[in-house]
Amino acid sequence: MAHFDRAVPPGGEGKITLRLNTRGYEGKIRKVARVYTNDPDNQRETITLEAFIKTAIMVTPRSVFLQGKMADAVTRTVDIKGDPAKALSLEPVNFSLNHRVKYAIEEVSPGKHYRISFTSIPNLTNHFHGVLRLRTNYPEKPVLSIYVRGRFIN
Repeated sequence: MAHFDRAVPPGGEGKITLRLNTRGYEGKIRKVARVYTNDPDNQRETITLEAFIKTAIMVTPRSVFLQGKMADAVTRTVDIKGDPAKALSLEPVNFSLNHRVKYAIEEVSPGKHYRISFTSIPNLTNHFHGVLRLRTNYPEKPVLSIYVRGRFIN
């Protein structure tokens, strides 16, 4: 959201306020705003906002896309890291792709880092999408959702 002075006299100064809603973002983000003027020498300026959004639990990547030939088993992984000062526990709640995709949860570093591997089951379907929901012990993020999509061809 942007707020700005509509008119600035020649040689004067104006104020531009940019507001960024970081809900749903994590990690490094970059947003660009363009400012248009009637100044013939500087008709357009660019303002860049860069930030690193820290969340209670980092999920990288936030979704999974499995793609390949129907006869192949394709695997992708997701890393989940909690606050180094607080132990993290994960418990599967539900998985909507049980008959199309297998998943395994590995505890890489006890209470700190988990890795989830998603592997497609060969020869079952060509397109699908679903979600794995995990319960956590963090009150600020009690449920994690990892979205899984797949597209396979013959």
